[in-house]
Amino acid sequence: MTSATKGEGRKIVASNRKARYDYEIVETVEAGLSLVGAEVKSLRGGKAVLEGSFGRIEGDELFLYNLHIAPYGFAHVDVPDPRRTRKLLVKRGELNRLSGKMQGKPLTLIPLELYFRHGWAKVELGLARSKKGRDRRDAIRKKDQSRELERSFKGRFKL
Repeated sequence: MTSATKGEGRKIVASNRKARYDYEIVETVEAGLSLVGAEVKSLRGGKAVLEGSFGRIEGDELFLYNLHIAPYGFAHVDVPDPRRTRKLLVKRGELNRLSGKMQGKPLTLIPLELYFRHGWAKVELGLARSKKGRDRRDAIRKKDQSRELERSFKGRFKL
């Protein structure tokens, strides 16, 4: 998804739409993104891919793996690896709370959106549980039923 606005002072750079299909999102967390060099310029141009990326807590820090930020075209020095591991910035209490919730449970951190908020690069992480095939089919069935219901009521109530 390219640049779009959502809310006050929030410019969306990339969105992981497939994550909501593949995972049941238990809770969301906003984290800052530690970037180097021309990565910010590349993000402002909307050159990021969230698919396949995930977050992991290592020690007392949170990292985002496999996020692809395309190299900025006009950068001449210090071009970092597009898929390098990036540090996420969260408060200690938030990190401890996430760590406690993930302890012993089959939960993972999946990035849902990458955006700029008041000039700072942020990522919205979802604490997620994987859906089984049956759960996906149920979600599709519910979506189809609600679509059919709206379609049947569409022409009946005119004001």
